[in-house]
Amino acid sequence: MRQIKYILCFFVLSIIYTHTNAQNGINSPYSRYGFGMQSDQSMGFNKGMAGVAQGFRDGQIINMSNPASYSAVDSLTALFDFGFTLQNANLKLDNLQKNLHNTSFDYIAFHFRGFKNVGFTLGLQPYSNIDYSFESNSETIPGTESTSTSYTFFGNGGIHQLVFGTGVRPFRPLSLGVNIGYLFGDYNHYSLMAFDDNTVFPMLRRYNAYIGTYKLDAGFQLTLPLSKKLELTVGGTYGLGHEIKNRAIRTTMTVGAGTYSVSSLISSTSTSELTDNSSDTIRNAFQLPHSFSAGFALRYAQKWEIGADFQYEMWNKCKFPNQAADGTYTTQKGLLNNKYRVALGGSFTPKRLSYKLGAYYSQPYAQADLSGTVTDKPQEFGITAGVSIPIYNKNIWYNSPRINISAGWTHSSIPYLNALTNNQSKITENYLRLNIGITFSERWFYKWKVQ
Repeated sequence: MRQIKYILCFFVLSIIYTHTNAQNGINSPYSRYGFGMQSDQSMGFNKGMAGVAQGFRDGQIINMSNPASYSAVDSLTALFDFGFTLQNANLKLDNLQKNLHNTSFDYIAFHFRGFKNVGFTLGLQPYSNIDYSFESNSETIPGTESTSTSYTFFGNGGIHQLVFGTGVRPFRPLSLGVNIGYLFGDYNHYSLMAFDDNTVFPMLRRYNAYIGTYKLDAGFQLTLPLSKKLELTVGGTYGLGHEIKNRAIRTTMTVGAGTYSVSSLISSTSTSELTDNSSDTIRNAFQLPHSFSAGFALRYAQKWEIGADFQYEMWNKCKFPNQAADGTYTTQKGLLNNKYRVALGGSFTPKRLSYKLGAYYSQPYAQADLSGTVTDKPQEFGITAGVSIPIYNKNIWYNSPRINISAGWTHSSIPYLNALTNNQSKITENYLRLNIGITFSERWFYKWKVQ
């Protein structure tokens, strides 16, 4: 009955997860690029350590970043883990700024032992989010004295990933693992060109696609004892890059004279206001990048652990749909930057509570200027701290349920070419996040002896 209860909880929370993440975005103009703003892939155990994961393995954690860690699952234990985030964002452009608040359901994962030295994991987490809305300044149309135009840009959607993974330890000290995932979600962008002359009809363009494809990641971990209590684990993962066989569609709609907003046109189900409607389709319009991650963790007994990770994703070689200079809708490469990320983090457990600290630096994949005028690269860095609290169990505390609480501050900036000044400008974002994760640990496979 207990096993069935947790399996049912997984599917119920999965439904809640997909529903809430469809409505809770990250409210960032950076999500206009690529698949949107990439999501934090860390779990409750390592959010307080800046997401460091490649060398971490423990029978009481679920580490989906490196599937080789699944083989460390306790032979008597099944784990159920879920988490959510409370976030405050401050967006700033020159003298303009805006504060935003939202909540997101981060991940759900279920982890259990299959056979000796073989573990399995089933998980659901976000891959990217799209959520933005902004307007450009009015500009006078060349050749006219009074007619001006303005643009409104709006986007929503995002991609989720469902993952089934397994890890095996064929022999000491080596562990191998693989995650087989399915990416699914919507990709929606809109632009509205409006005029202050009511005799000139506004034009709405919609760029949309449904993303549905596989994702494959393979990992390894090598654990080397350095002394009786000190051990070093080196790990790494490779993500397979491939073409996504989904279509991207651009729909151009001319709207009847009047004043409209993008949101009202999107929500309207009537087509009586449309005077023209045409579409362009690109087949096989997207690609996933080849990705590489490597790291280590140094562990002393169960007192402290410190690690570092490096991640690299080859987005510059991936094709994405784009409107060319001549107005045609086509797929192109070179629209995004290659992404890299370095992180350092660790934990200290003097008795039962584990205290965690971490920091990271990253170059995101967003590229706001394709002309080459802006040479600065986007940047992101942050610090994190947290604590893991066991829920009291007087008989055994090591594998008792745990609450993971962490907080983080993130600063990001992406340079772009200001069309009004023809100089480089930056949009900066500062995030304060509170992450809460709960890990349930149950003794499923214990064989009770009756005397």
